[in-house]
Amino acid sequence: MKPADAKAATTERAFVQTRSGRLHIATSGQGFPVLLLHQTPRSWDEYREVLPLLGRNFRAIAMDTVGFGDSQPLPLSDNSIERWAEAAFDLLDALGIGRVAVAGHHTGAVIALEMAASHPERVAALVLSSCPFVDAARRADHHGRPVIDEVARRPGGEHLTELWQRRQPFYPPDDADLLERFMVDALKAGDLAVEGHRVVGRYHMETRAPLVRSPTLVLGATDDPHAYPAAPRVAQAIAGSRRLDIVGGMVPLPDQMPAEFAAAVADFLAETVSVA
Repeated sequence: MKPADAKAATTERAFVQTRSGRLHIATSGQGFPVLLLHQTPRSWDEYREVLPLLGRNFRAIAMDTVGFGDSQPLPLSDNSIERWAEAAFDLLDALGIGRVAVAGHHTGAVIALEMAASHPERVAALVLSSCPFVDAARRADHHGRPVIDEVARRPGGEHLTELWQRRQPFYPPDDADLLERFMVDALKAGDLAVEGHRVVGRYHMETRAPLVRSPTLVLGATDDPHAYPAAPRVAQAIAGSRRLDIVGGMVPLPDQMPAEFAAAVADFLAETVSVA
């Protein structure tokens, strides 16, 4: 798909009052709306470079999931994939948006899948990037295990170095900028930097994925050892879905390879949202 013009759209940020509280968004462009959902413990910033590229042809909206970035948190016990999907619909309602395309990465992909499963009439197209497959076996395997971002806080700040070093193998070598952006979001998320992973681990995807009726693209980042092995199972669970691998993509795919990510999403939506 060729962009409408060669100049990337500008990005604007705003707060929106919703039934789920005050949510923060960043938007770019005009046209059919595309909601972008980030991984744990990131924020809209994961799509900072993607937004103006998608904004050439679409109304791209990156939201901070409730409790992440600058969005108001829910009570900790209320956090679930289902509740986060509900909050995303609350945002769309507040913006006056009925039908939308939804693209999510890691945790955001799980939220996007739940949105399509719970309200198929509102999700015109679905992009699942680096989506895990959370079934009974995965829930059992991960139950009670520490998660990657779980580090004990220490007065000397050594936990910050530990968190950096835990994440570093899954990021491009010598790219401190991406890791710094991750650290900012992780610190802002507080307890949700860990709980967000556990929320994903409690989801019953095996019963929800077959309910998806939206045209679906399953994006695989080939150098993401956590999610890439699950791509075939995710695609198989959703009738009529298609797969696309992005070679060299790692855990931070949208901000590591924004042009490739945006092109994959835009090309898919160019084929599907007009039909939908």
